[in-house]
Amino acid sequence: MRASLIQIAVNEDEAVEARRLRAAALVREQAGADLVVLPELWTTGAFAFEEFDAAAEPLRGPTYEAMAKAASDAGVWLHAGSVPERAADGRLYNTSLVLSPSGELAASYRKIHRFGFDQGEAVLMGAGREPVTVRLPDTTVGVATCYDLRFPELFRSLVDAGAELLVVPAGWPERRRSHWTLLAQARAVENQAFVLACGTAGTHAGVPQAGHSIVVDPWGEVLAEASADEEVLTVEFDPARVARTREQFPALKDRVLGLAAPRH
Repeated sequence: MRASLIQIAVNEDEAVEARRLRAAALVREQAGADLVVLPELWTTGAFAFEEFDAAAEPLRGPTYEAMAKAASDAGVWLHAGSVPERAADGRLYNTSLVLSPSGELAASYRKIHRFGFDQGEAVLMGAGREPVTVRLPDTTVGVATCYDLRFPELFRSLVDAGAELLVVPAGWPERRRSHWTLLAQARAVENQAFVLACGTAGTHAGVPQAGHSIVVDPWGEVLAEASADEEVLTVEFDPARVARTREQFPALKDRVLGLAAPRH
């Protein structure tokens, strides 16, 4: 399986529509990949709280339309990162979009854990309620977003639902980059799954971004890691390694606490 993580730079001097067109072009350049991933809130920037309301769009808004066309043109599964979604009742959500190679909306996920400690995203956006998985031809993807990475119980629920590949778009700040790497590896090891974590580059709302998108295998080994700058990180891996790892070292079978019936 070939995956490309587009670590796009989010800078204040670039208009949202220009960045949307640029992201679409970058997606098209990944033709031949099985899965392409964009970061969290790359249209506005994850820390540009004052922009969320004005930039909010319906689920099938301009970002969906541009990314659906790009996914179809490239013939790839596309995790299009997340957008500030305005629901029918006017509430805002941090919502991820997963698109099929034909450009259809395969799944959407409203971020469950909102960052901000009673300010910013935590008060401006509603919280999602449901974990989301998506079946690809060769694996099942579990979807999470940025701050979710700090909450292992979400990832356990995704594994219970069959996830073997955990995809985490983010707008992670540079000042906590060590946590980004540590947590990506921890989620991979404890769930015996691949982790694809795609962050933003650049600086937005005065917050330098960590970049350093990362791909981790089920043993916690880093298969590829980006720099701090805008780049496309491409890696090839065998999804069947998840089943082999879980068979060779069946730690998940020894779980005692927090067991849940599998959900599909």
